[in-house]
Amino acid sequence: MRYGNGLDIPDSLDDLCAPDRMALIVYDMQVGVLGQLPDGQDVVDRVARLVDAARAAGYPVIFLRHFFPPRRLSGVYALRLLMSWQQAESVDDVQFILQRDTPAFELVPELVPRPDELVLDKMSMSAFEGTPLAALLRDMNIGAYAIAGVALEIGIAPTVTHSTDLGFVPVVISDACGGRDKEAIARAYDDFAFQGNALVTDVATITGLMTGNRGTG
Repeated sequence: MRYGNGLDIPDSLDDLCAPDRMALIVYDMQVGVLGQLPDGQDVVDRVARLVDAARAAGYPVIFLRHFFPPRRLSGVYALRLLMSWQQAESVDDVQFILQRDTPAFELVPELVPRPDELVLDKMSMSAFEGTPLAALLRDMNIGAYAIAGVALEIGIAPTVTHSTDLGFVPVVISDACGGRDKEAIARAYDDFAFQGNALVTDVATITGLMTGNRGTG
């Protein structure tokens, strides 16, 4: 830990790994998202291991779920995005995916939130836009978060960038983050390194630190 202006400035992952300093954010681990990834079950298994470690060590755990508005409420951004993703020629050809209260929208069964955990639903790619996540973390006096889930190149990367503008320290757990576009994923990690805005680690490292720093402040 470094010090300046009367502040503790975290210098390493070990400085952040305590239940009163860091929360775990599980990003969009939904049936309809994981089903699109060839290695989806591997990602599920690694995220489940991470969640188990965080729970055992007393870390706050917050789940995110993405949904798209129904056709009637879909605006310019939503329609352009879906047409691009689906290579649709017109709005009439668009399939409205991840609709609320459908099987695809739900979290995978391996990741059932506990009563002392929270699920936040969003329509944005950044987990901090249109949700009370920032206010929730600040109210707990937590300035850092570890993030895992899918997809890194579409949602986790913008979450990291947005959150640093809000004053949070993100920790990306690389082998517990999935995605489809390998080149885009590599660019995201290069961007993290260039900007210096995120720590990047793996499941084994962070779960070991969680266990070692259990209940400490």
